[in-house]
Amino acid sequence: MFIYQSKVSTKLVGCLLTLVIFVGCKKTKPVNNPITYGNSSVADFTTDKAIYNPGQIVTFTLNKTVPAAAKIRYRRLFETIAETPFISKSWQWTTPSTDFTGYMVDVYTIENGQEKIQASIGVDVSSDYSRFPRNGFLSSYGPLTNGEMQLVVSNLNRYHINVVQFYDWQYKHHLPLAGTIASPAAQWKDIANRDTYLSTVKGYVDAAHGFGMKSMFYNLAYGALSDAASDGVPSQWYIYKDASQTNRDYFPLGSPFRSSIYLLDPSNSGWQQYISAKNNDAYAVLKFDGYQVDQLGDRGIVYTAAGNALNLANTFKPFLQAMKDASPSKSLVMNAVNQYGQQGISQAPVDFLYTEVWSPNDGYKDLASIIQYNDALTSNVKKTILAAYMDYDLANSTGYFNTPGVLLTDAVIFAFGGAHLELGEHMLGKEYFPNDNLQMKPELKTAITSYYDFLVAYENILRDGGSFNSPVVSCSNTKIILNTWPPQAGQVSVVGKNFTGKQVLHLLNFTNATSMNWKDANGTQAAANTIVDAKIDFTTSGTVNKIWYASPDESGVARQLNYTQTGNTVSFSVPSLKYWDMVVVEYQ
Repeated sequence: MFIYQSKVSTKLVGCLLTLVIFVGCKKTKPVNNPITYGNSSVADFTTDKAIYNPGQIVTFTLNKTVPAAAKIRYRRLFETIAETPFISKSWQWTTPSTDFTGYMVDVYTIENGQEKIQASIGVDVSSDYSRFPRNGFLSSYGPLTNGEMQLVVSNLNRYHINVVQFYDWQYKHHLPLAGTIASPAAQWKDIANRDTYLSTVKGYVDAAHGFGMKSMFYNLAYGALSDAASDGVPSQWYIYKDASQTNRDYFPLGSPFRSSIYLLDPSNSGWQQYISAKNNDAYAVLKFDGYQVDQLGDRGIVYTAAGNALNLANTFKPFLQAMKDASPSKSLVMNAVNQYGQQGISQAPVDFLYTEVWSPNDGYKDLASIIQYNDALTSNVKKTILAAYMDYDLANSTGYFNTPGVLLTDAVIFAFGGAHLELGEHMLGKEYFPNDNLQMKPELKTAITSYYDFLVAYENILRDGGSFNSPVVSCSNTKIILNTWPPQAGQVSVVGKNFTGKQVLHLLNFTNATSMNWKDANGTQAAANTIVDAKIDFTTSGTVNKIWYASPDESGVARQLNYTQTGNTVSFSVPSLKYWDMVVVEYQ
């Protein structure tokens, strides 16, 4: 959130207290490998939407030349459901009638008896975005042209982002819409005194809708600026740092900010009615689909205006319910800063769970633990988005994101069924979303797109049921040391997930990791060394029918693996492992 980080006890875990300086608007071929990969840029292969309804038509565009004998293959997991000749660079496909299903679509050729993947892309067929949410953001609303906005949102579309957070779009925290419903302001200053244009906010909302994305306006649950009294916010709604109601709880902001932010009691019915009415004014002018609610974490001991101690974490559920009652057709999501208040939030009418991750949750294992905890709160019904800011210290100045750190963090989050808030007009390095000091190198742009294709294509394994387990595995040719999650530096960590008729083995490569801290604050995480032809022994009580594997580091297209089974021991070779491989063992 914002330009800040908040305190929980003495630890930085949220969105307040530290001002961010914002600058600017940064070899061996696998043995028996049956597939090779072309040099296609992932940007060459696109779809016209981020998400589709069952039976809806997908328009594909492939802007590269492929051999005349190329074929188009449509797969659900490993099963090929259709295959057609490649005839035109633009073509259509009617999605199957099954809801909530991911597909991998690839264009391939046969060369020297082997498949060569020319291009690949994921397709999400889901009638409700919240089943598999992928959250992106927007953060700047200057005088942009339709073409400029379309370019930004089409880029988000290539990542299959299906819900967009409109960060810091509002006029005032307590008065989001500038002007009135009848006469909305054409232009206003945001909290940081940046120019915001109504035409740009509207244009972005419309552009997102054109790609099938939901548009959510961002705001605190309980923020007011210094002039709120003149806008009808009385002192009785605020929270205080003392029982005598002398000192209001607030976050101090200096220049260039218009005001400090004063905090209100989210459970106060007067405040709920006031802000819900102001939200409805915004809904009347802009076609937002919902409210992405923020907070500042644990504020310590606070009091109501009546002098009563207030359990702030317990106020979020009634606040969210009041927002839903006031706008039943609108979606809600709320940030649980380092899990603060998550239990109550999870029981409120939110579409998915959202956690902004801060210290002491610094390890890769902590990302997994948060996702699994959230899953348990709603019996895996509400999925998790993590706001986890990469290269945090490096983002104090201009430069580039460190590709290995980003990919390793995404591999962990995705393997455990979460998604990562990281993509907007730029990639996120700070909690102040307009900070674009760091840029993505071309190699990261290509890799991250493949990761999001993978997240979509295999969503029914990654984010749709199953139960995590600890399979017994070992590497028989000593190329790697395997360990069961949580990870250890210098080893490959195995994450098991069991489904009826399937055992999934995620292989996460930490063999060359220089740190087990996901944030990679200074951008120093080392690139993984690709491991070739690792022979895996897997202990099982079932009779194996098929083993296949896929990796976002190799375009994500699934391939079948040879195996032998002797009693309870199944042996197979993984052709290559860079950051993340997913092996699926299917039983008879």
